[in-house]
Amino acid sequence: MSYKARFAYATVLTAAVATAPAVWAQESVSRDPAGPYISGSYGGYKSHGGEFEDENDLLGVALGYQFSPFFALEAEYIDFGNFGEDDVDAKLKGAGLSAVGRLPLTDSFGVYGKAGAFVSALDVDAFDESETYDEVSPFVGAGVDFRVTPQLTAFAEYNRYNVDVDEDDFNGQVTNDGPEFDTGRVGLKYQF
Repeated sequence: MSYKARFAYATVLTAAVATAPAVWAQESVSRDPAGPYISGSYGGYKSHGGEFEDENDLLGVALGYQFSPFFALEAEYIDFGNFGEDDVDAKLKGAGLSAVGRLPLTDSFGVYGKAGAFVSALDVDAFDESETYDEVSPFVGAGVDFRVTPQLTAFAEYNRYNVDVDEDDFNGQVTNDGPEFDTGRVGLKYQF
């Protein structure tokens, strides 16, 4: 199954899971806007300028605190898995800490932006050399969310991460400072 088909399937599945309880629920989706939450997400990524590939899956989990309908702080862990081609193989994972600014458009639908720091570990095997890059870099993102029940929210999100690679490594065969990753993902958030 191609990446586009899997992403479309995940989107439709998330929408179906998210909207079914809304059809059955008789209560309002309003709730206290403040409180802790957890979330899980699935998606894909591409190197900036590249294309989303079938094997480029990512998984994310997050803990956060919603202070008001407009602001939250969030800590997340993301595993990008393995990627690369030809003589280059890499593995990226990391943790992010971000501020999330949200604009509610209705009682159950909103748009948001996020910005923060991403602490990454990039392991690269290339041209018979191996290097590990541990660093902190900024990231930005944007998304939409839809509250399904008072506690459950479905979301779709786009983020951009940057990871530096030292040009002096790998006998000068690496020609840029490092990849930028564009990510697209869908997920569910549960607020306590």
